[in-house]
Parts: sequence; structure tokens; C-alpha cells
Amino acid sequence: MKTYMATCLIQAIADTFKQLVCSNAVIEYTLKIFNQAKPGRMRLKYSNSSNSFDTYFRVLEDSHPYKSNQSNMNLFSLNNLVHKVLTVSDLNNNTKQLLEQNIPLLWIKGEISNLKRYQSGHWYFSLKDNQAQVRCVLFSHKNQFIDWHPIDGMQVEVLALVTLYEPRGDFQLNVETMRRTGLGELFAAFETLKSKLQQAGLFNPEKKKPLPIFPQQVGIITSPDTAALQDVLSTLQRRMPSLPVIIYPTLVQGKTAANSIAETIKTACQRAECDVLILCRGGGSIEDLWAFNEETVALAINTCSIPLISGIGHETDFTIADFVADMRAPTPTAAAELTSKDRTELSHRLNVFHQRMCRTTLHRIERAMQQVDILSHQLIYPSDKIRQQVIHQQHLQDRLIKTWAYQLEKRQWKLLDFNQRLMTARPRVARLQEQQDELVSRLCCAYSRYFEILFSKLKHLQIQLSHLNPQSILERGYSIVHSKDGTIIRSSKQIHSGDQIKVKFAQGMCKADVSLISDSDQ
Repeated sequence: MKTYMATCLIQAIADTFKQLVCSNAVIEYTLKIFNQAKPGRMRLKYSNSSNSFDTYFRVLEDSHPYKSNQSNMNLFSLNNLVHKVLTVSDLNNNTKQLLEQNIPLLWIKGEISNLKRYQSGHWYFSLKDNQAQVRCVLFSHKNQFIDWHPIDGMQVEVLALVTLYEPRGDFQLNVETMRRTGLGELFAAFETLKSKLQQAGLFNPEKKKPLPIFPQQVGIITSPDTAALQDVLSTLQRRMPSLPVIIYPTLVQGKTAANSIAETIKTACQRAECDVLILCRGGGSIEDLWAFNEETVALAINTCSIPLISGIGHETDFTIADFVADMRAPTPTAAAELTSKDRTELSHRLNVFHQRMCRTTLHRIERAMQQVDILSHQLIYPSDKIRQQVIHQQHLQDRLIKTWAYQLEKRQWKLLDFNQRLMTARPRVARLQEQQDELVSRLCCAYSRYFEILFSKLKHLQIQLSHLNPQSILERGYSIVHSKDGTIIRSSKQIHSGDQIKVKFAQGMCKADVSLISDSDQ
């Protein structure tokens, strides 16, 4: 599939408009709408137009009759433009259909610009070259399959559908997928090594060594011919001119630069002359800075026993060395500032500390003097203290005596009151005692008569009960007749001739066979 630059894509869309015009009309169009996509362009008007639209289509009739079946888009037919007024929504909708139905999926290459990732997961960015740019959108359900991290400035190729965003009338590309071009291999190698070292734990914050507050000697690992070295030296000279500096020369660009940097770091660590090391280089392309993305350099930094600051490139440049270093500075100058303390700033801070210490000391002295005054007023001589204690003790003793005397008198009055009340209550108690004795005597007599009546009733009931006792009835000559199954026979109708019966007497029983049955007593 052919890959288009952004400018070629715009020209191809213009050619598509030409080819889709019906044979009875010609659309005369302007490419100013496409020129407006270029950076820095002003809003332009069609030179022969008196209206305020940036671009428009002018249809010129020819002598051929109109044939509706020769056009794929009625929007741009002569009759529709002349006799029908379109709404903006109709215009955008038909234009979107024209683009999507007549332009296939295309591969377009360009540089990513203004990349924005939203919480919804969608990516919005512009794809540009040196002449034009176009808006792009990559939805979340599609960008989840991209296993690398796009950034601004990266050269890419996108497979996209040319369309129009109807609400705003914005021409844009709906990206299906994306792949890296140009520096893609370098970016892929960078991400691969970064992931490998991160999994190995080389980026862990726990491994970062703290920087000394006041280093005694600083080592600079860089090329002696770079402007970065001069920036670092001038910064150190300005901020802390008394700080000794050792330069460890090394290559910072080229095929052998990575090994040279790694060996220089090892040499600086073995010599152990410095308290902190600065690994620095000026800005450049990703190829220029690639030596700092090699694994040998990362391993050398990781094994270095001296705290190391990386100051490579500009603020937007990130290398593997930055992630492994104990501290990352955005520029070589910033690395020098992290290493050194500005003497003016130090002098100012010392003055501030001195003033603060003086104020604190004076405040503490004043507080101590106030405390001494308070304690001196509270101080009492021993004789006065003893005299006060004796007076206080005498006062407590008087209070105790008065309290006990009052309590004793109070209880004596209560005792007299109780005796008086008791003497008054004695005759009444005697009368109540006599009444109680009389009531007890009457109760005993009543209970005796009551029990005699109960015993008499009980004896009468016993006599009645004995008369109803079946055994007594049997003793008077009666008997009880049972059938063979034990049922009491009360009538002659309950038995038949030949039945066997049992007869119970007051003493003993007998069995008999029925020979005669009669309903009468005879």
C-alpha cells in the first residue's frame, strides 16, 4: 500500500474532488483551504469573491445535459447548488460521505505534533511535514494494541481513514494503526533496554545515592572539546570558585563512545578522588546522544560507588543514563548547580541563620530571666514556712474539734428524741400486745371448731363412699358378670346361649356356660 506525506494526501484529496464531479458541471475549487493547514498561514479569501468564506466551490455550466447517474455526490451537482440551499449539517455530512466512500484507507507518514492523551483513552495529535499538517484521532479500542510509546517529534506512518468531524467541520484522519519510521528502530531499542533495566532493578529509588551537601572535589566526565564542559566549569567558578575539579576526558559521540564512557566511569570510581561525578554532554539528535543509551554505560553507572549526576542534552532529552544516575539534571549547567552551592546564597543563608540564632538566644534569655523573677517572688524563708504550717495546722485542729463537738451534740439530741418517743410508745405497745394475745386465742378456738366441722364432713363422705364401693356391693350378695373378652354384661341381650361368661363375687370368681337366656326376671 502506498504511503503518503501529509502534503501529498491533501493534493490527492483535491484530485479526488476533481474526478467525482459529474460530466455536466465542473467544480472550480481553490486550494487555499489546504494551504491554511500549513503552520503560520493567515486566513485567506478567494481573490474573485466578495463574500467572507475562506473557500468555496463555483459551478460553471457547460452545454452537456445533466445526468444524475453520472455523479456519485448530488451535493456538488449543478441543480442542487443552484436550486437548493443546504444547511451546514447537510454540507458537512455529505462531505464526510464523499471522503469516506471514495478515498480508501491510506498509509500516511509524518511527524507527531501536539499529542494529547485523555482520560477516555483516546489519543489526539497532528501529523505534519515541512509544508502541511492534518489532525488525527486514534481511539482507545485501537491504540491499546500499540505496544510502544509515541511522543512529539517522532516520525511515524499511520493507516487512516480520511474523514470530516461534522460538529466543527474539521478535516481529520481516523487512525486505525500506527508504526514507527526513520528512528523507529532506535526508539524500539531504547524502550527494550529501558524495560530490561527497569525489570533488573537499576531504576529503583532505593539504589540512588545521596549527593554530598558540600563536596570537597568534583569530577567531570565529558569530552574536553565540548561546550558543555565550559558551561559546567564557568558555573562552578561562579558559584563556588574554591571547589577543586578533576576532568576525566572521554568520547561522547561515535561507535566507541559507549565503551569509552563506561571505562572512564570505572576509572573515576577506582581512583576515588571525588565526592561526586558529573556525566555531561551538550544537546543533539537521538543518534548523537545514543552512546548514553547503551547498556555498558548503564551498568557502569549502576556499579559506580560515587554519587553521579547526569546532565545530558537539553531538558526534553532523556537517555538511559538519566534513569540509572543518582540524580538527573536537565542540562549540564543544571548539573553544575546541583553540585555546587552558590557562595552568595550560602553567605545569605549564613546571615539568616545568624540572625535567627541571635533572636532565639535573646528570646530564651528573656524567658529565663522572667522565670527567675517569678521564682524569686515565690521563694519563702524556712522560718516563715514553718510558721505558716503551724498556723495552718492549728486552724485545721480547731476545725476538727468543732466538727466533732457538733456531731456529738447532734447525735445526743437524736438519742434523747428517740428515748422520748420510745417512752411515749410503751403504753400503746402494751395495749397492742394484749389485743394480739386475744386475737391469737380467738384464732385458735376458731381453727379448732373449723377442723371439727371438716372432720365430721370427711367422716360422712367416707360413709357415703363406702356405700358406693363396688366391693361393698359385692359383699352384700351382688356379683359382676364379664364376657369372654372382659366386657361387663349389663343385659341379657349382650350374650347368647352357649357363651362362656365369668362371674366375679366379693371373694373369688367362677366361669359358666350360658344355657338359657330370658328377658324377664322369672
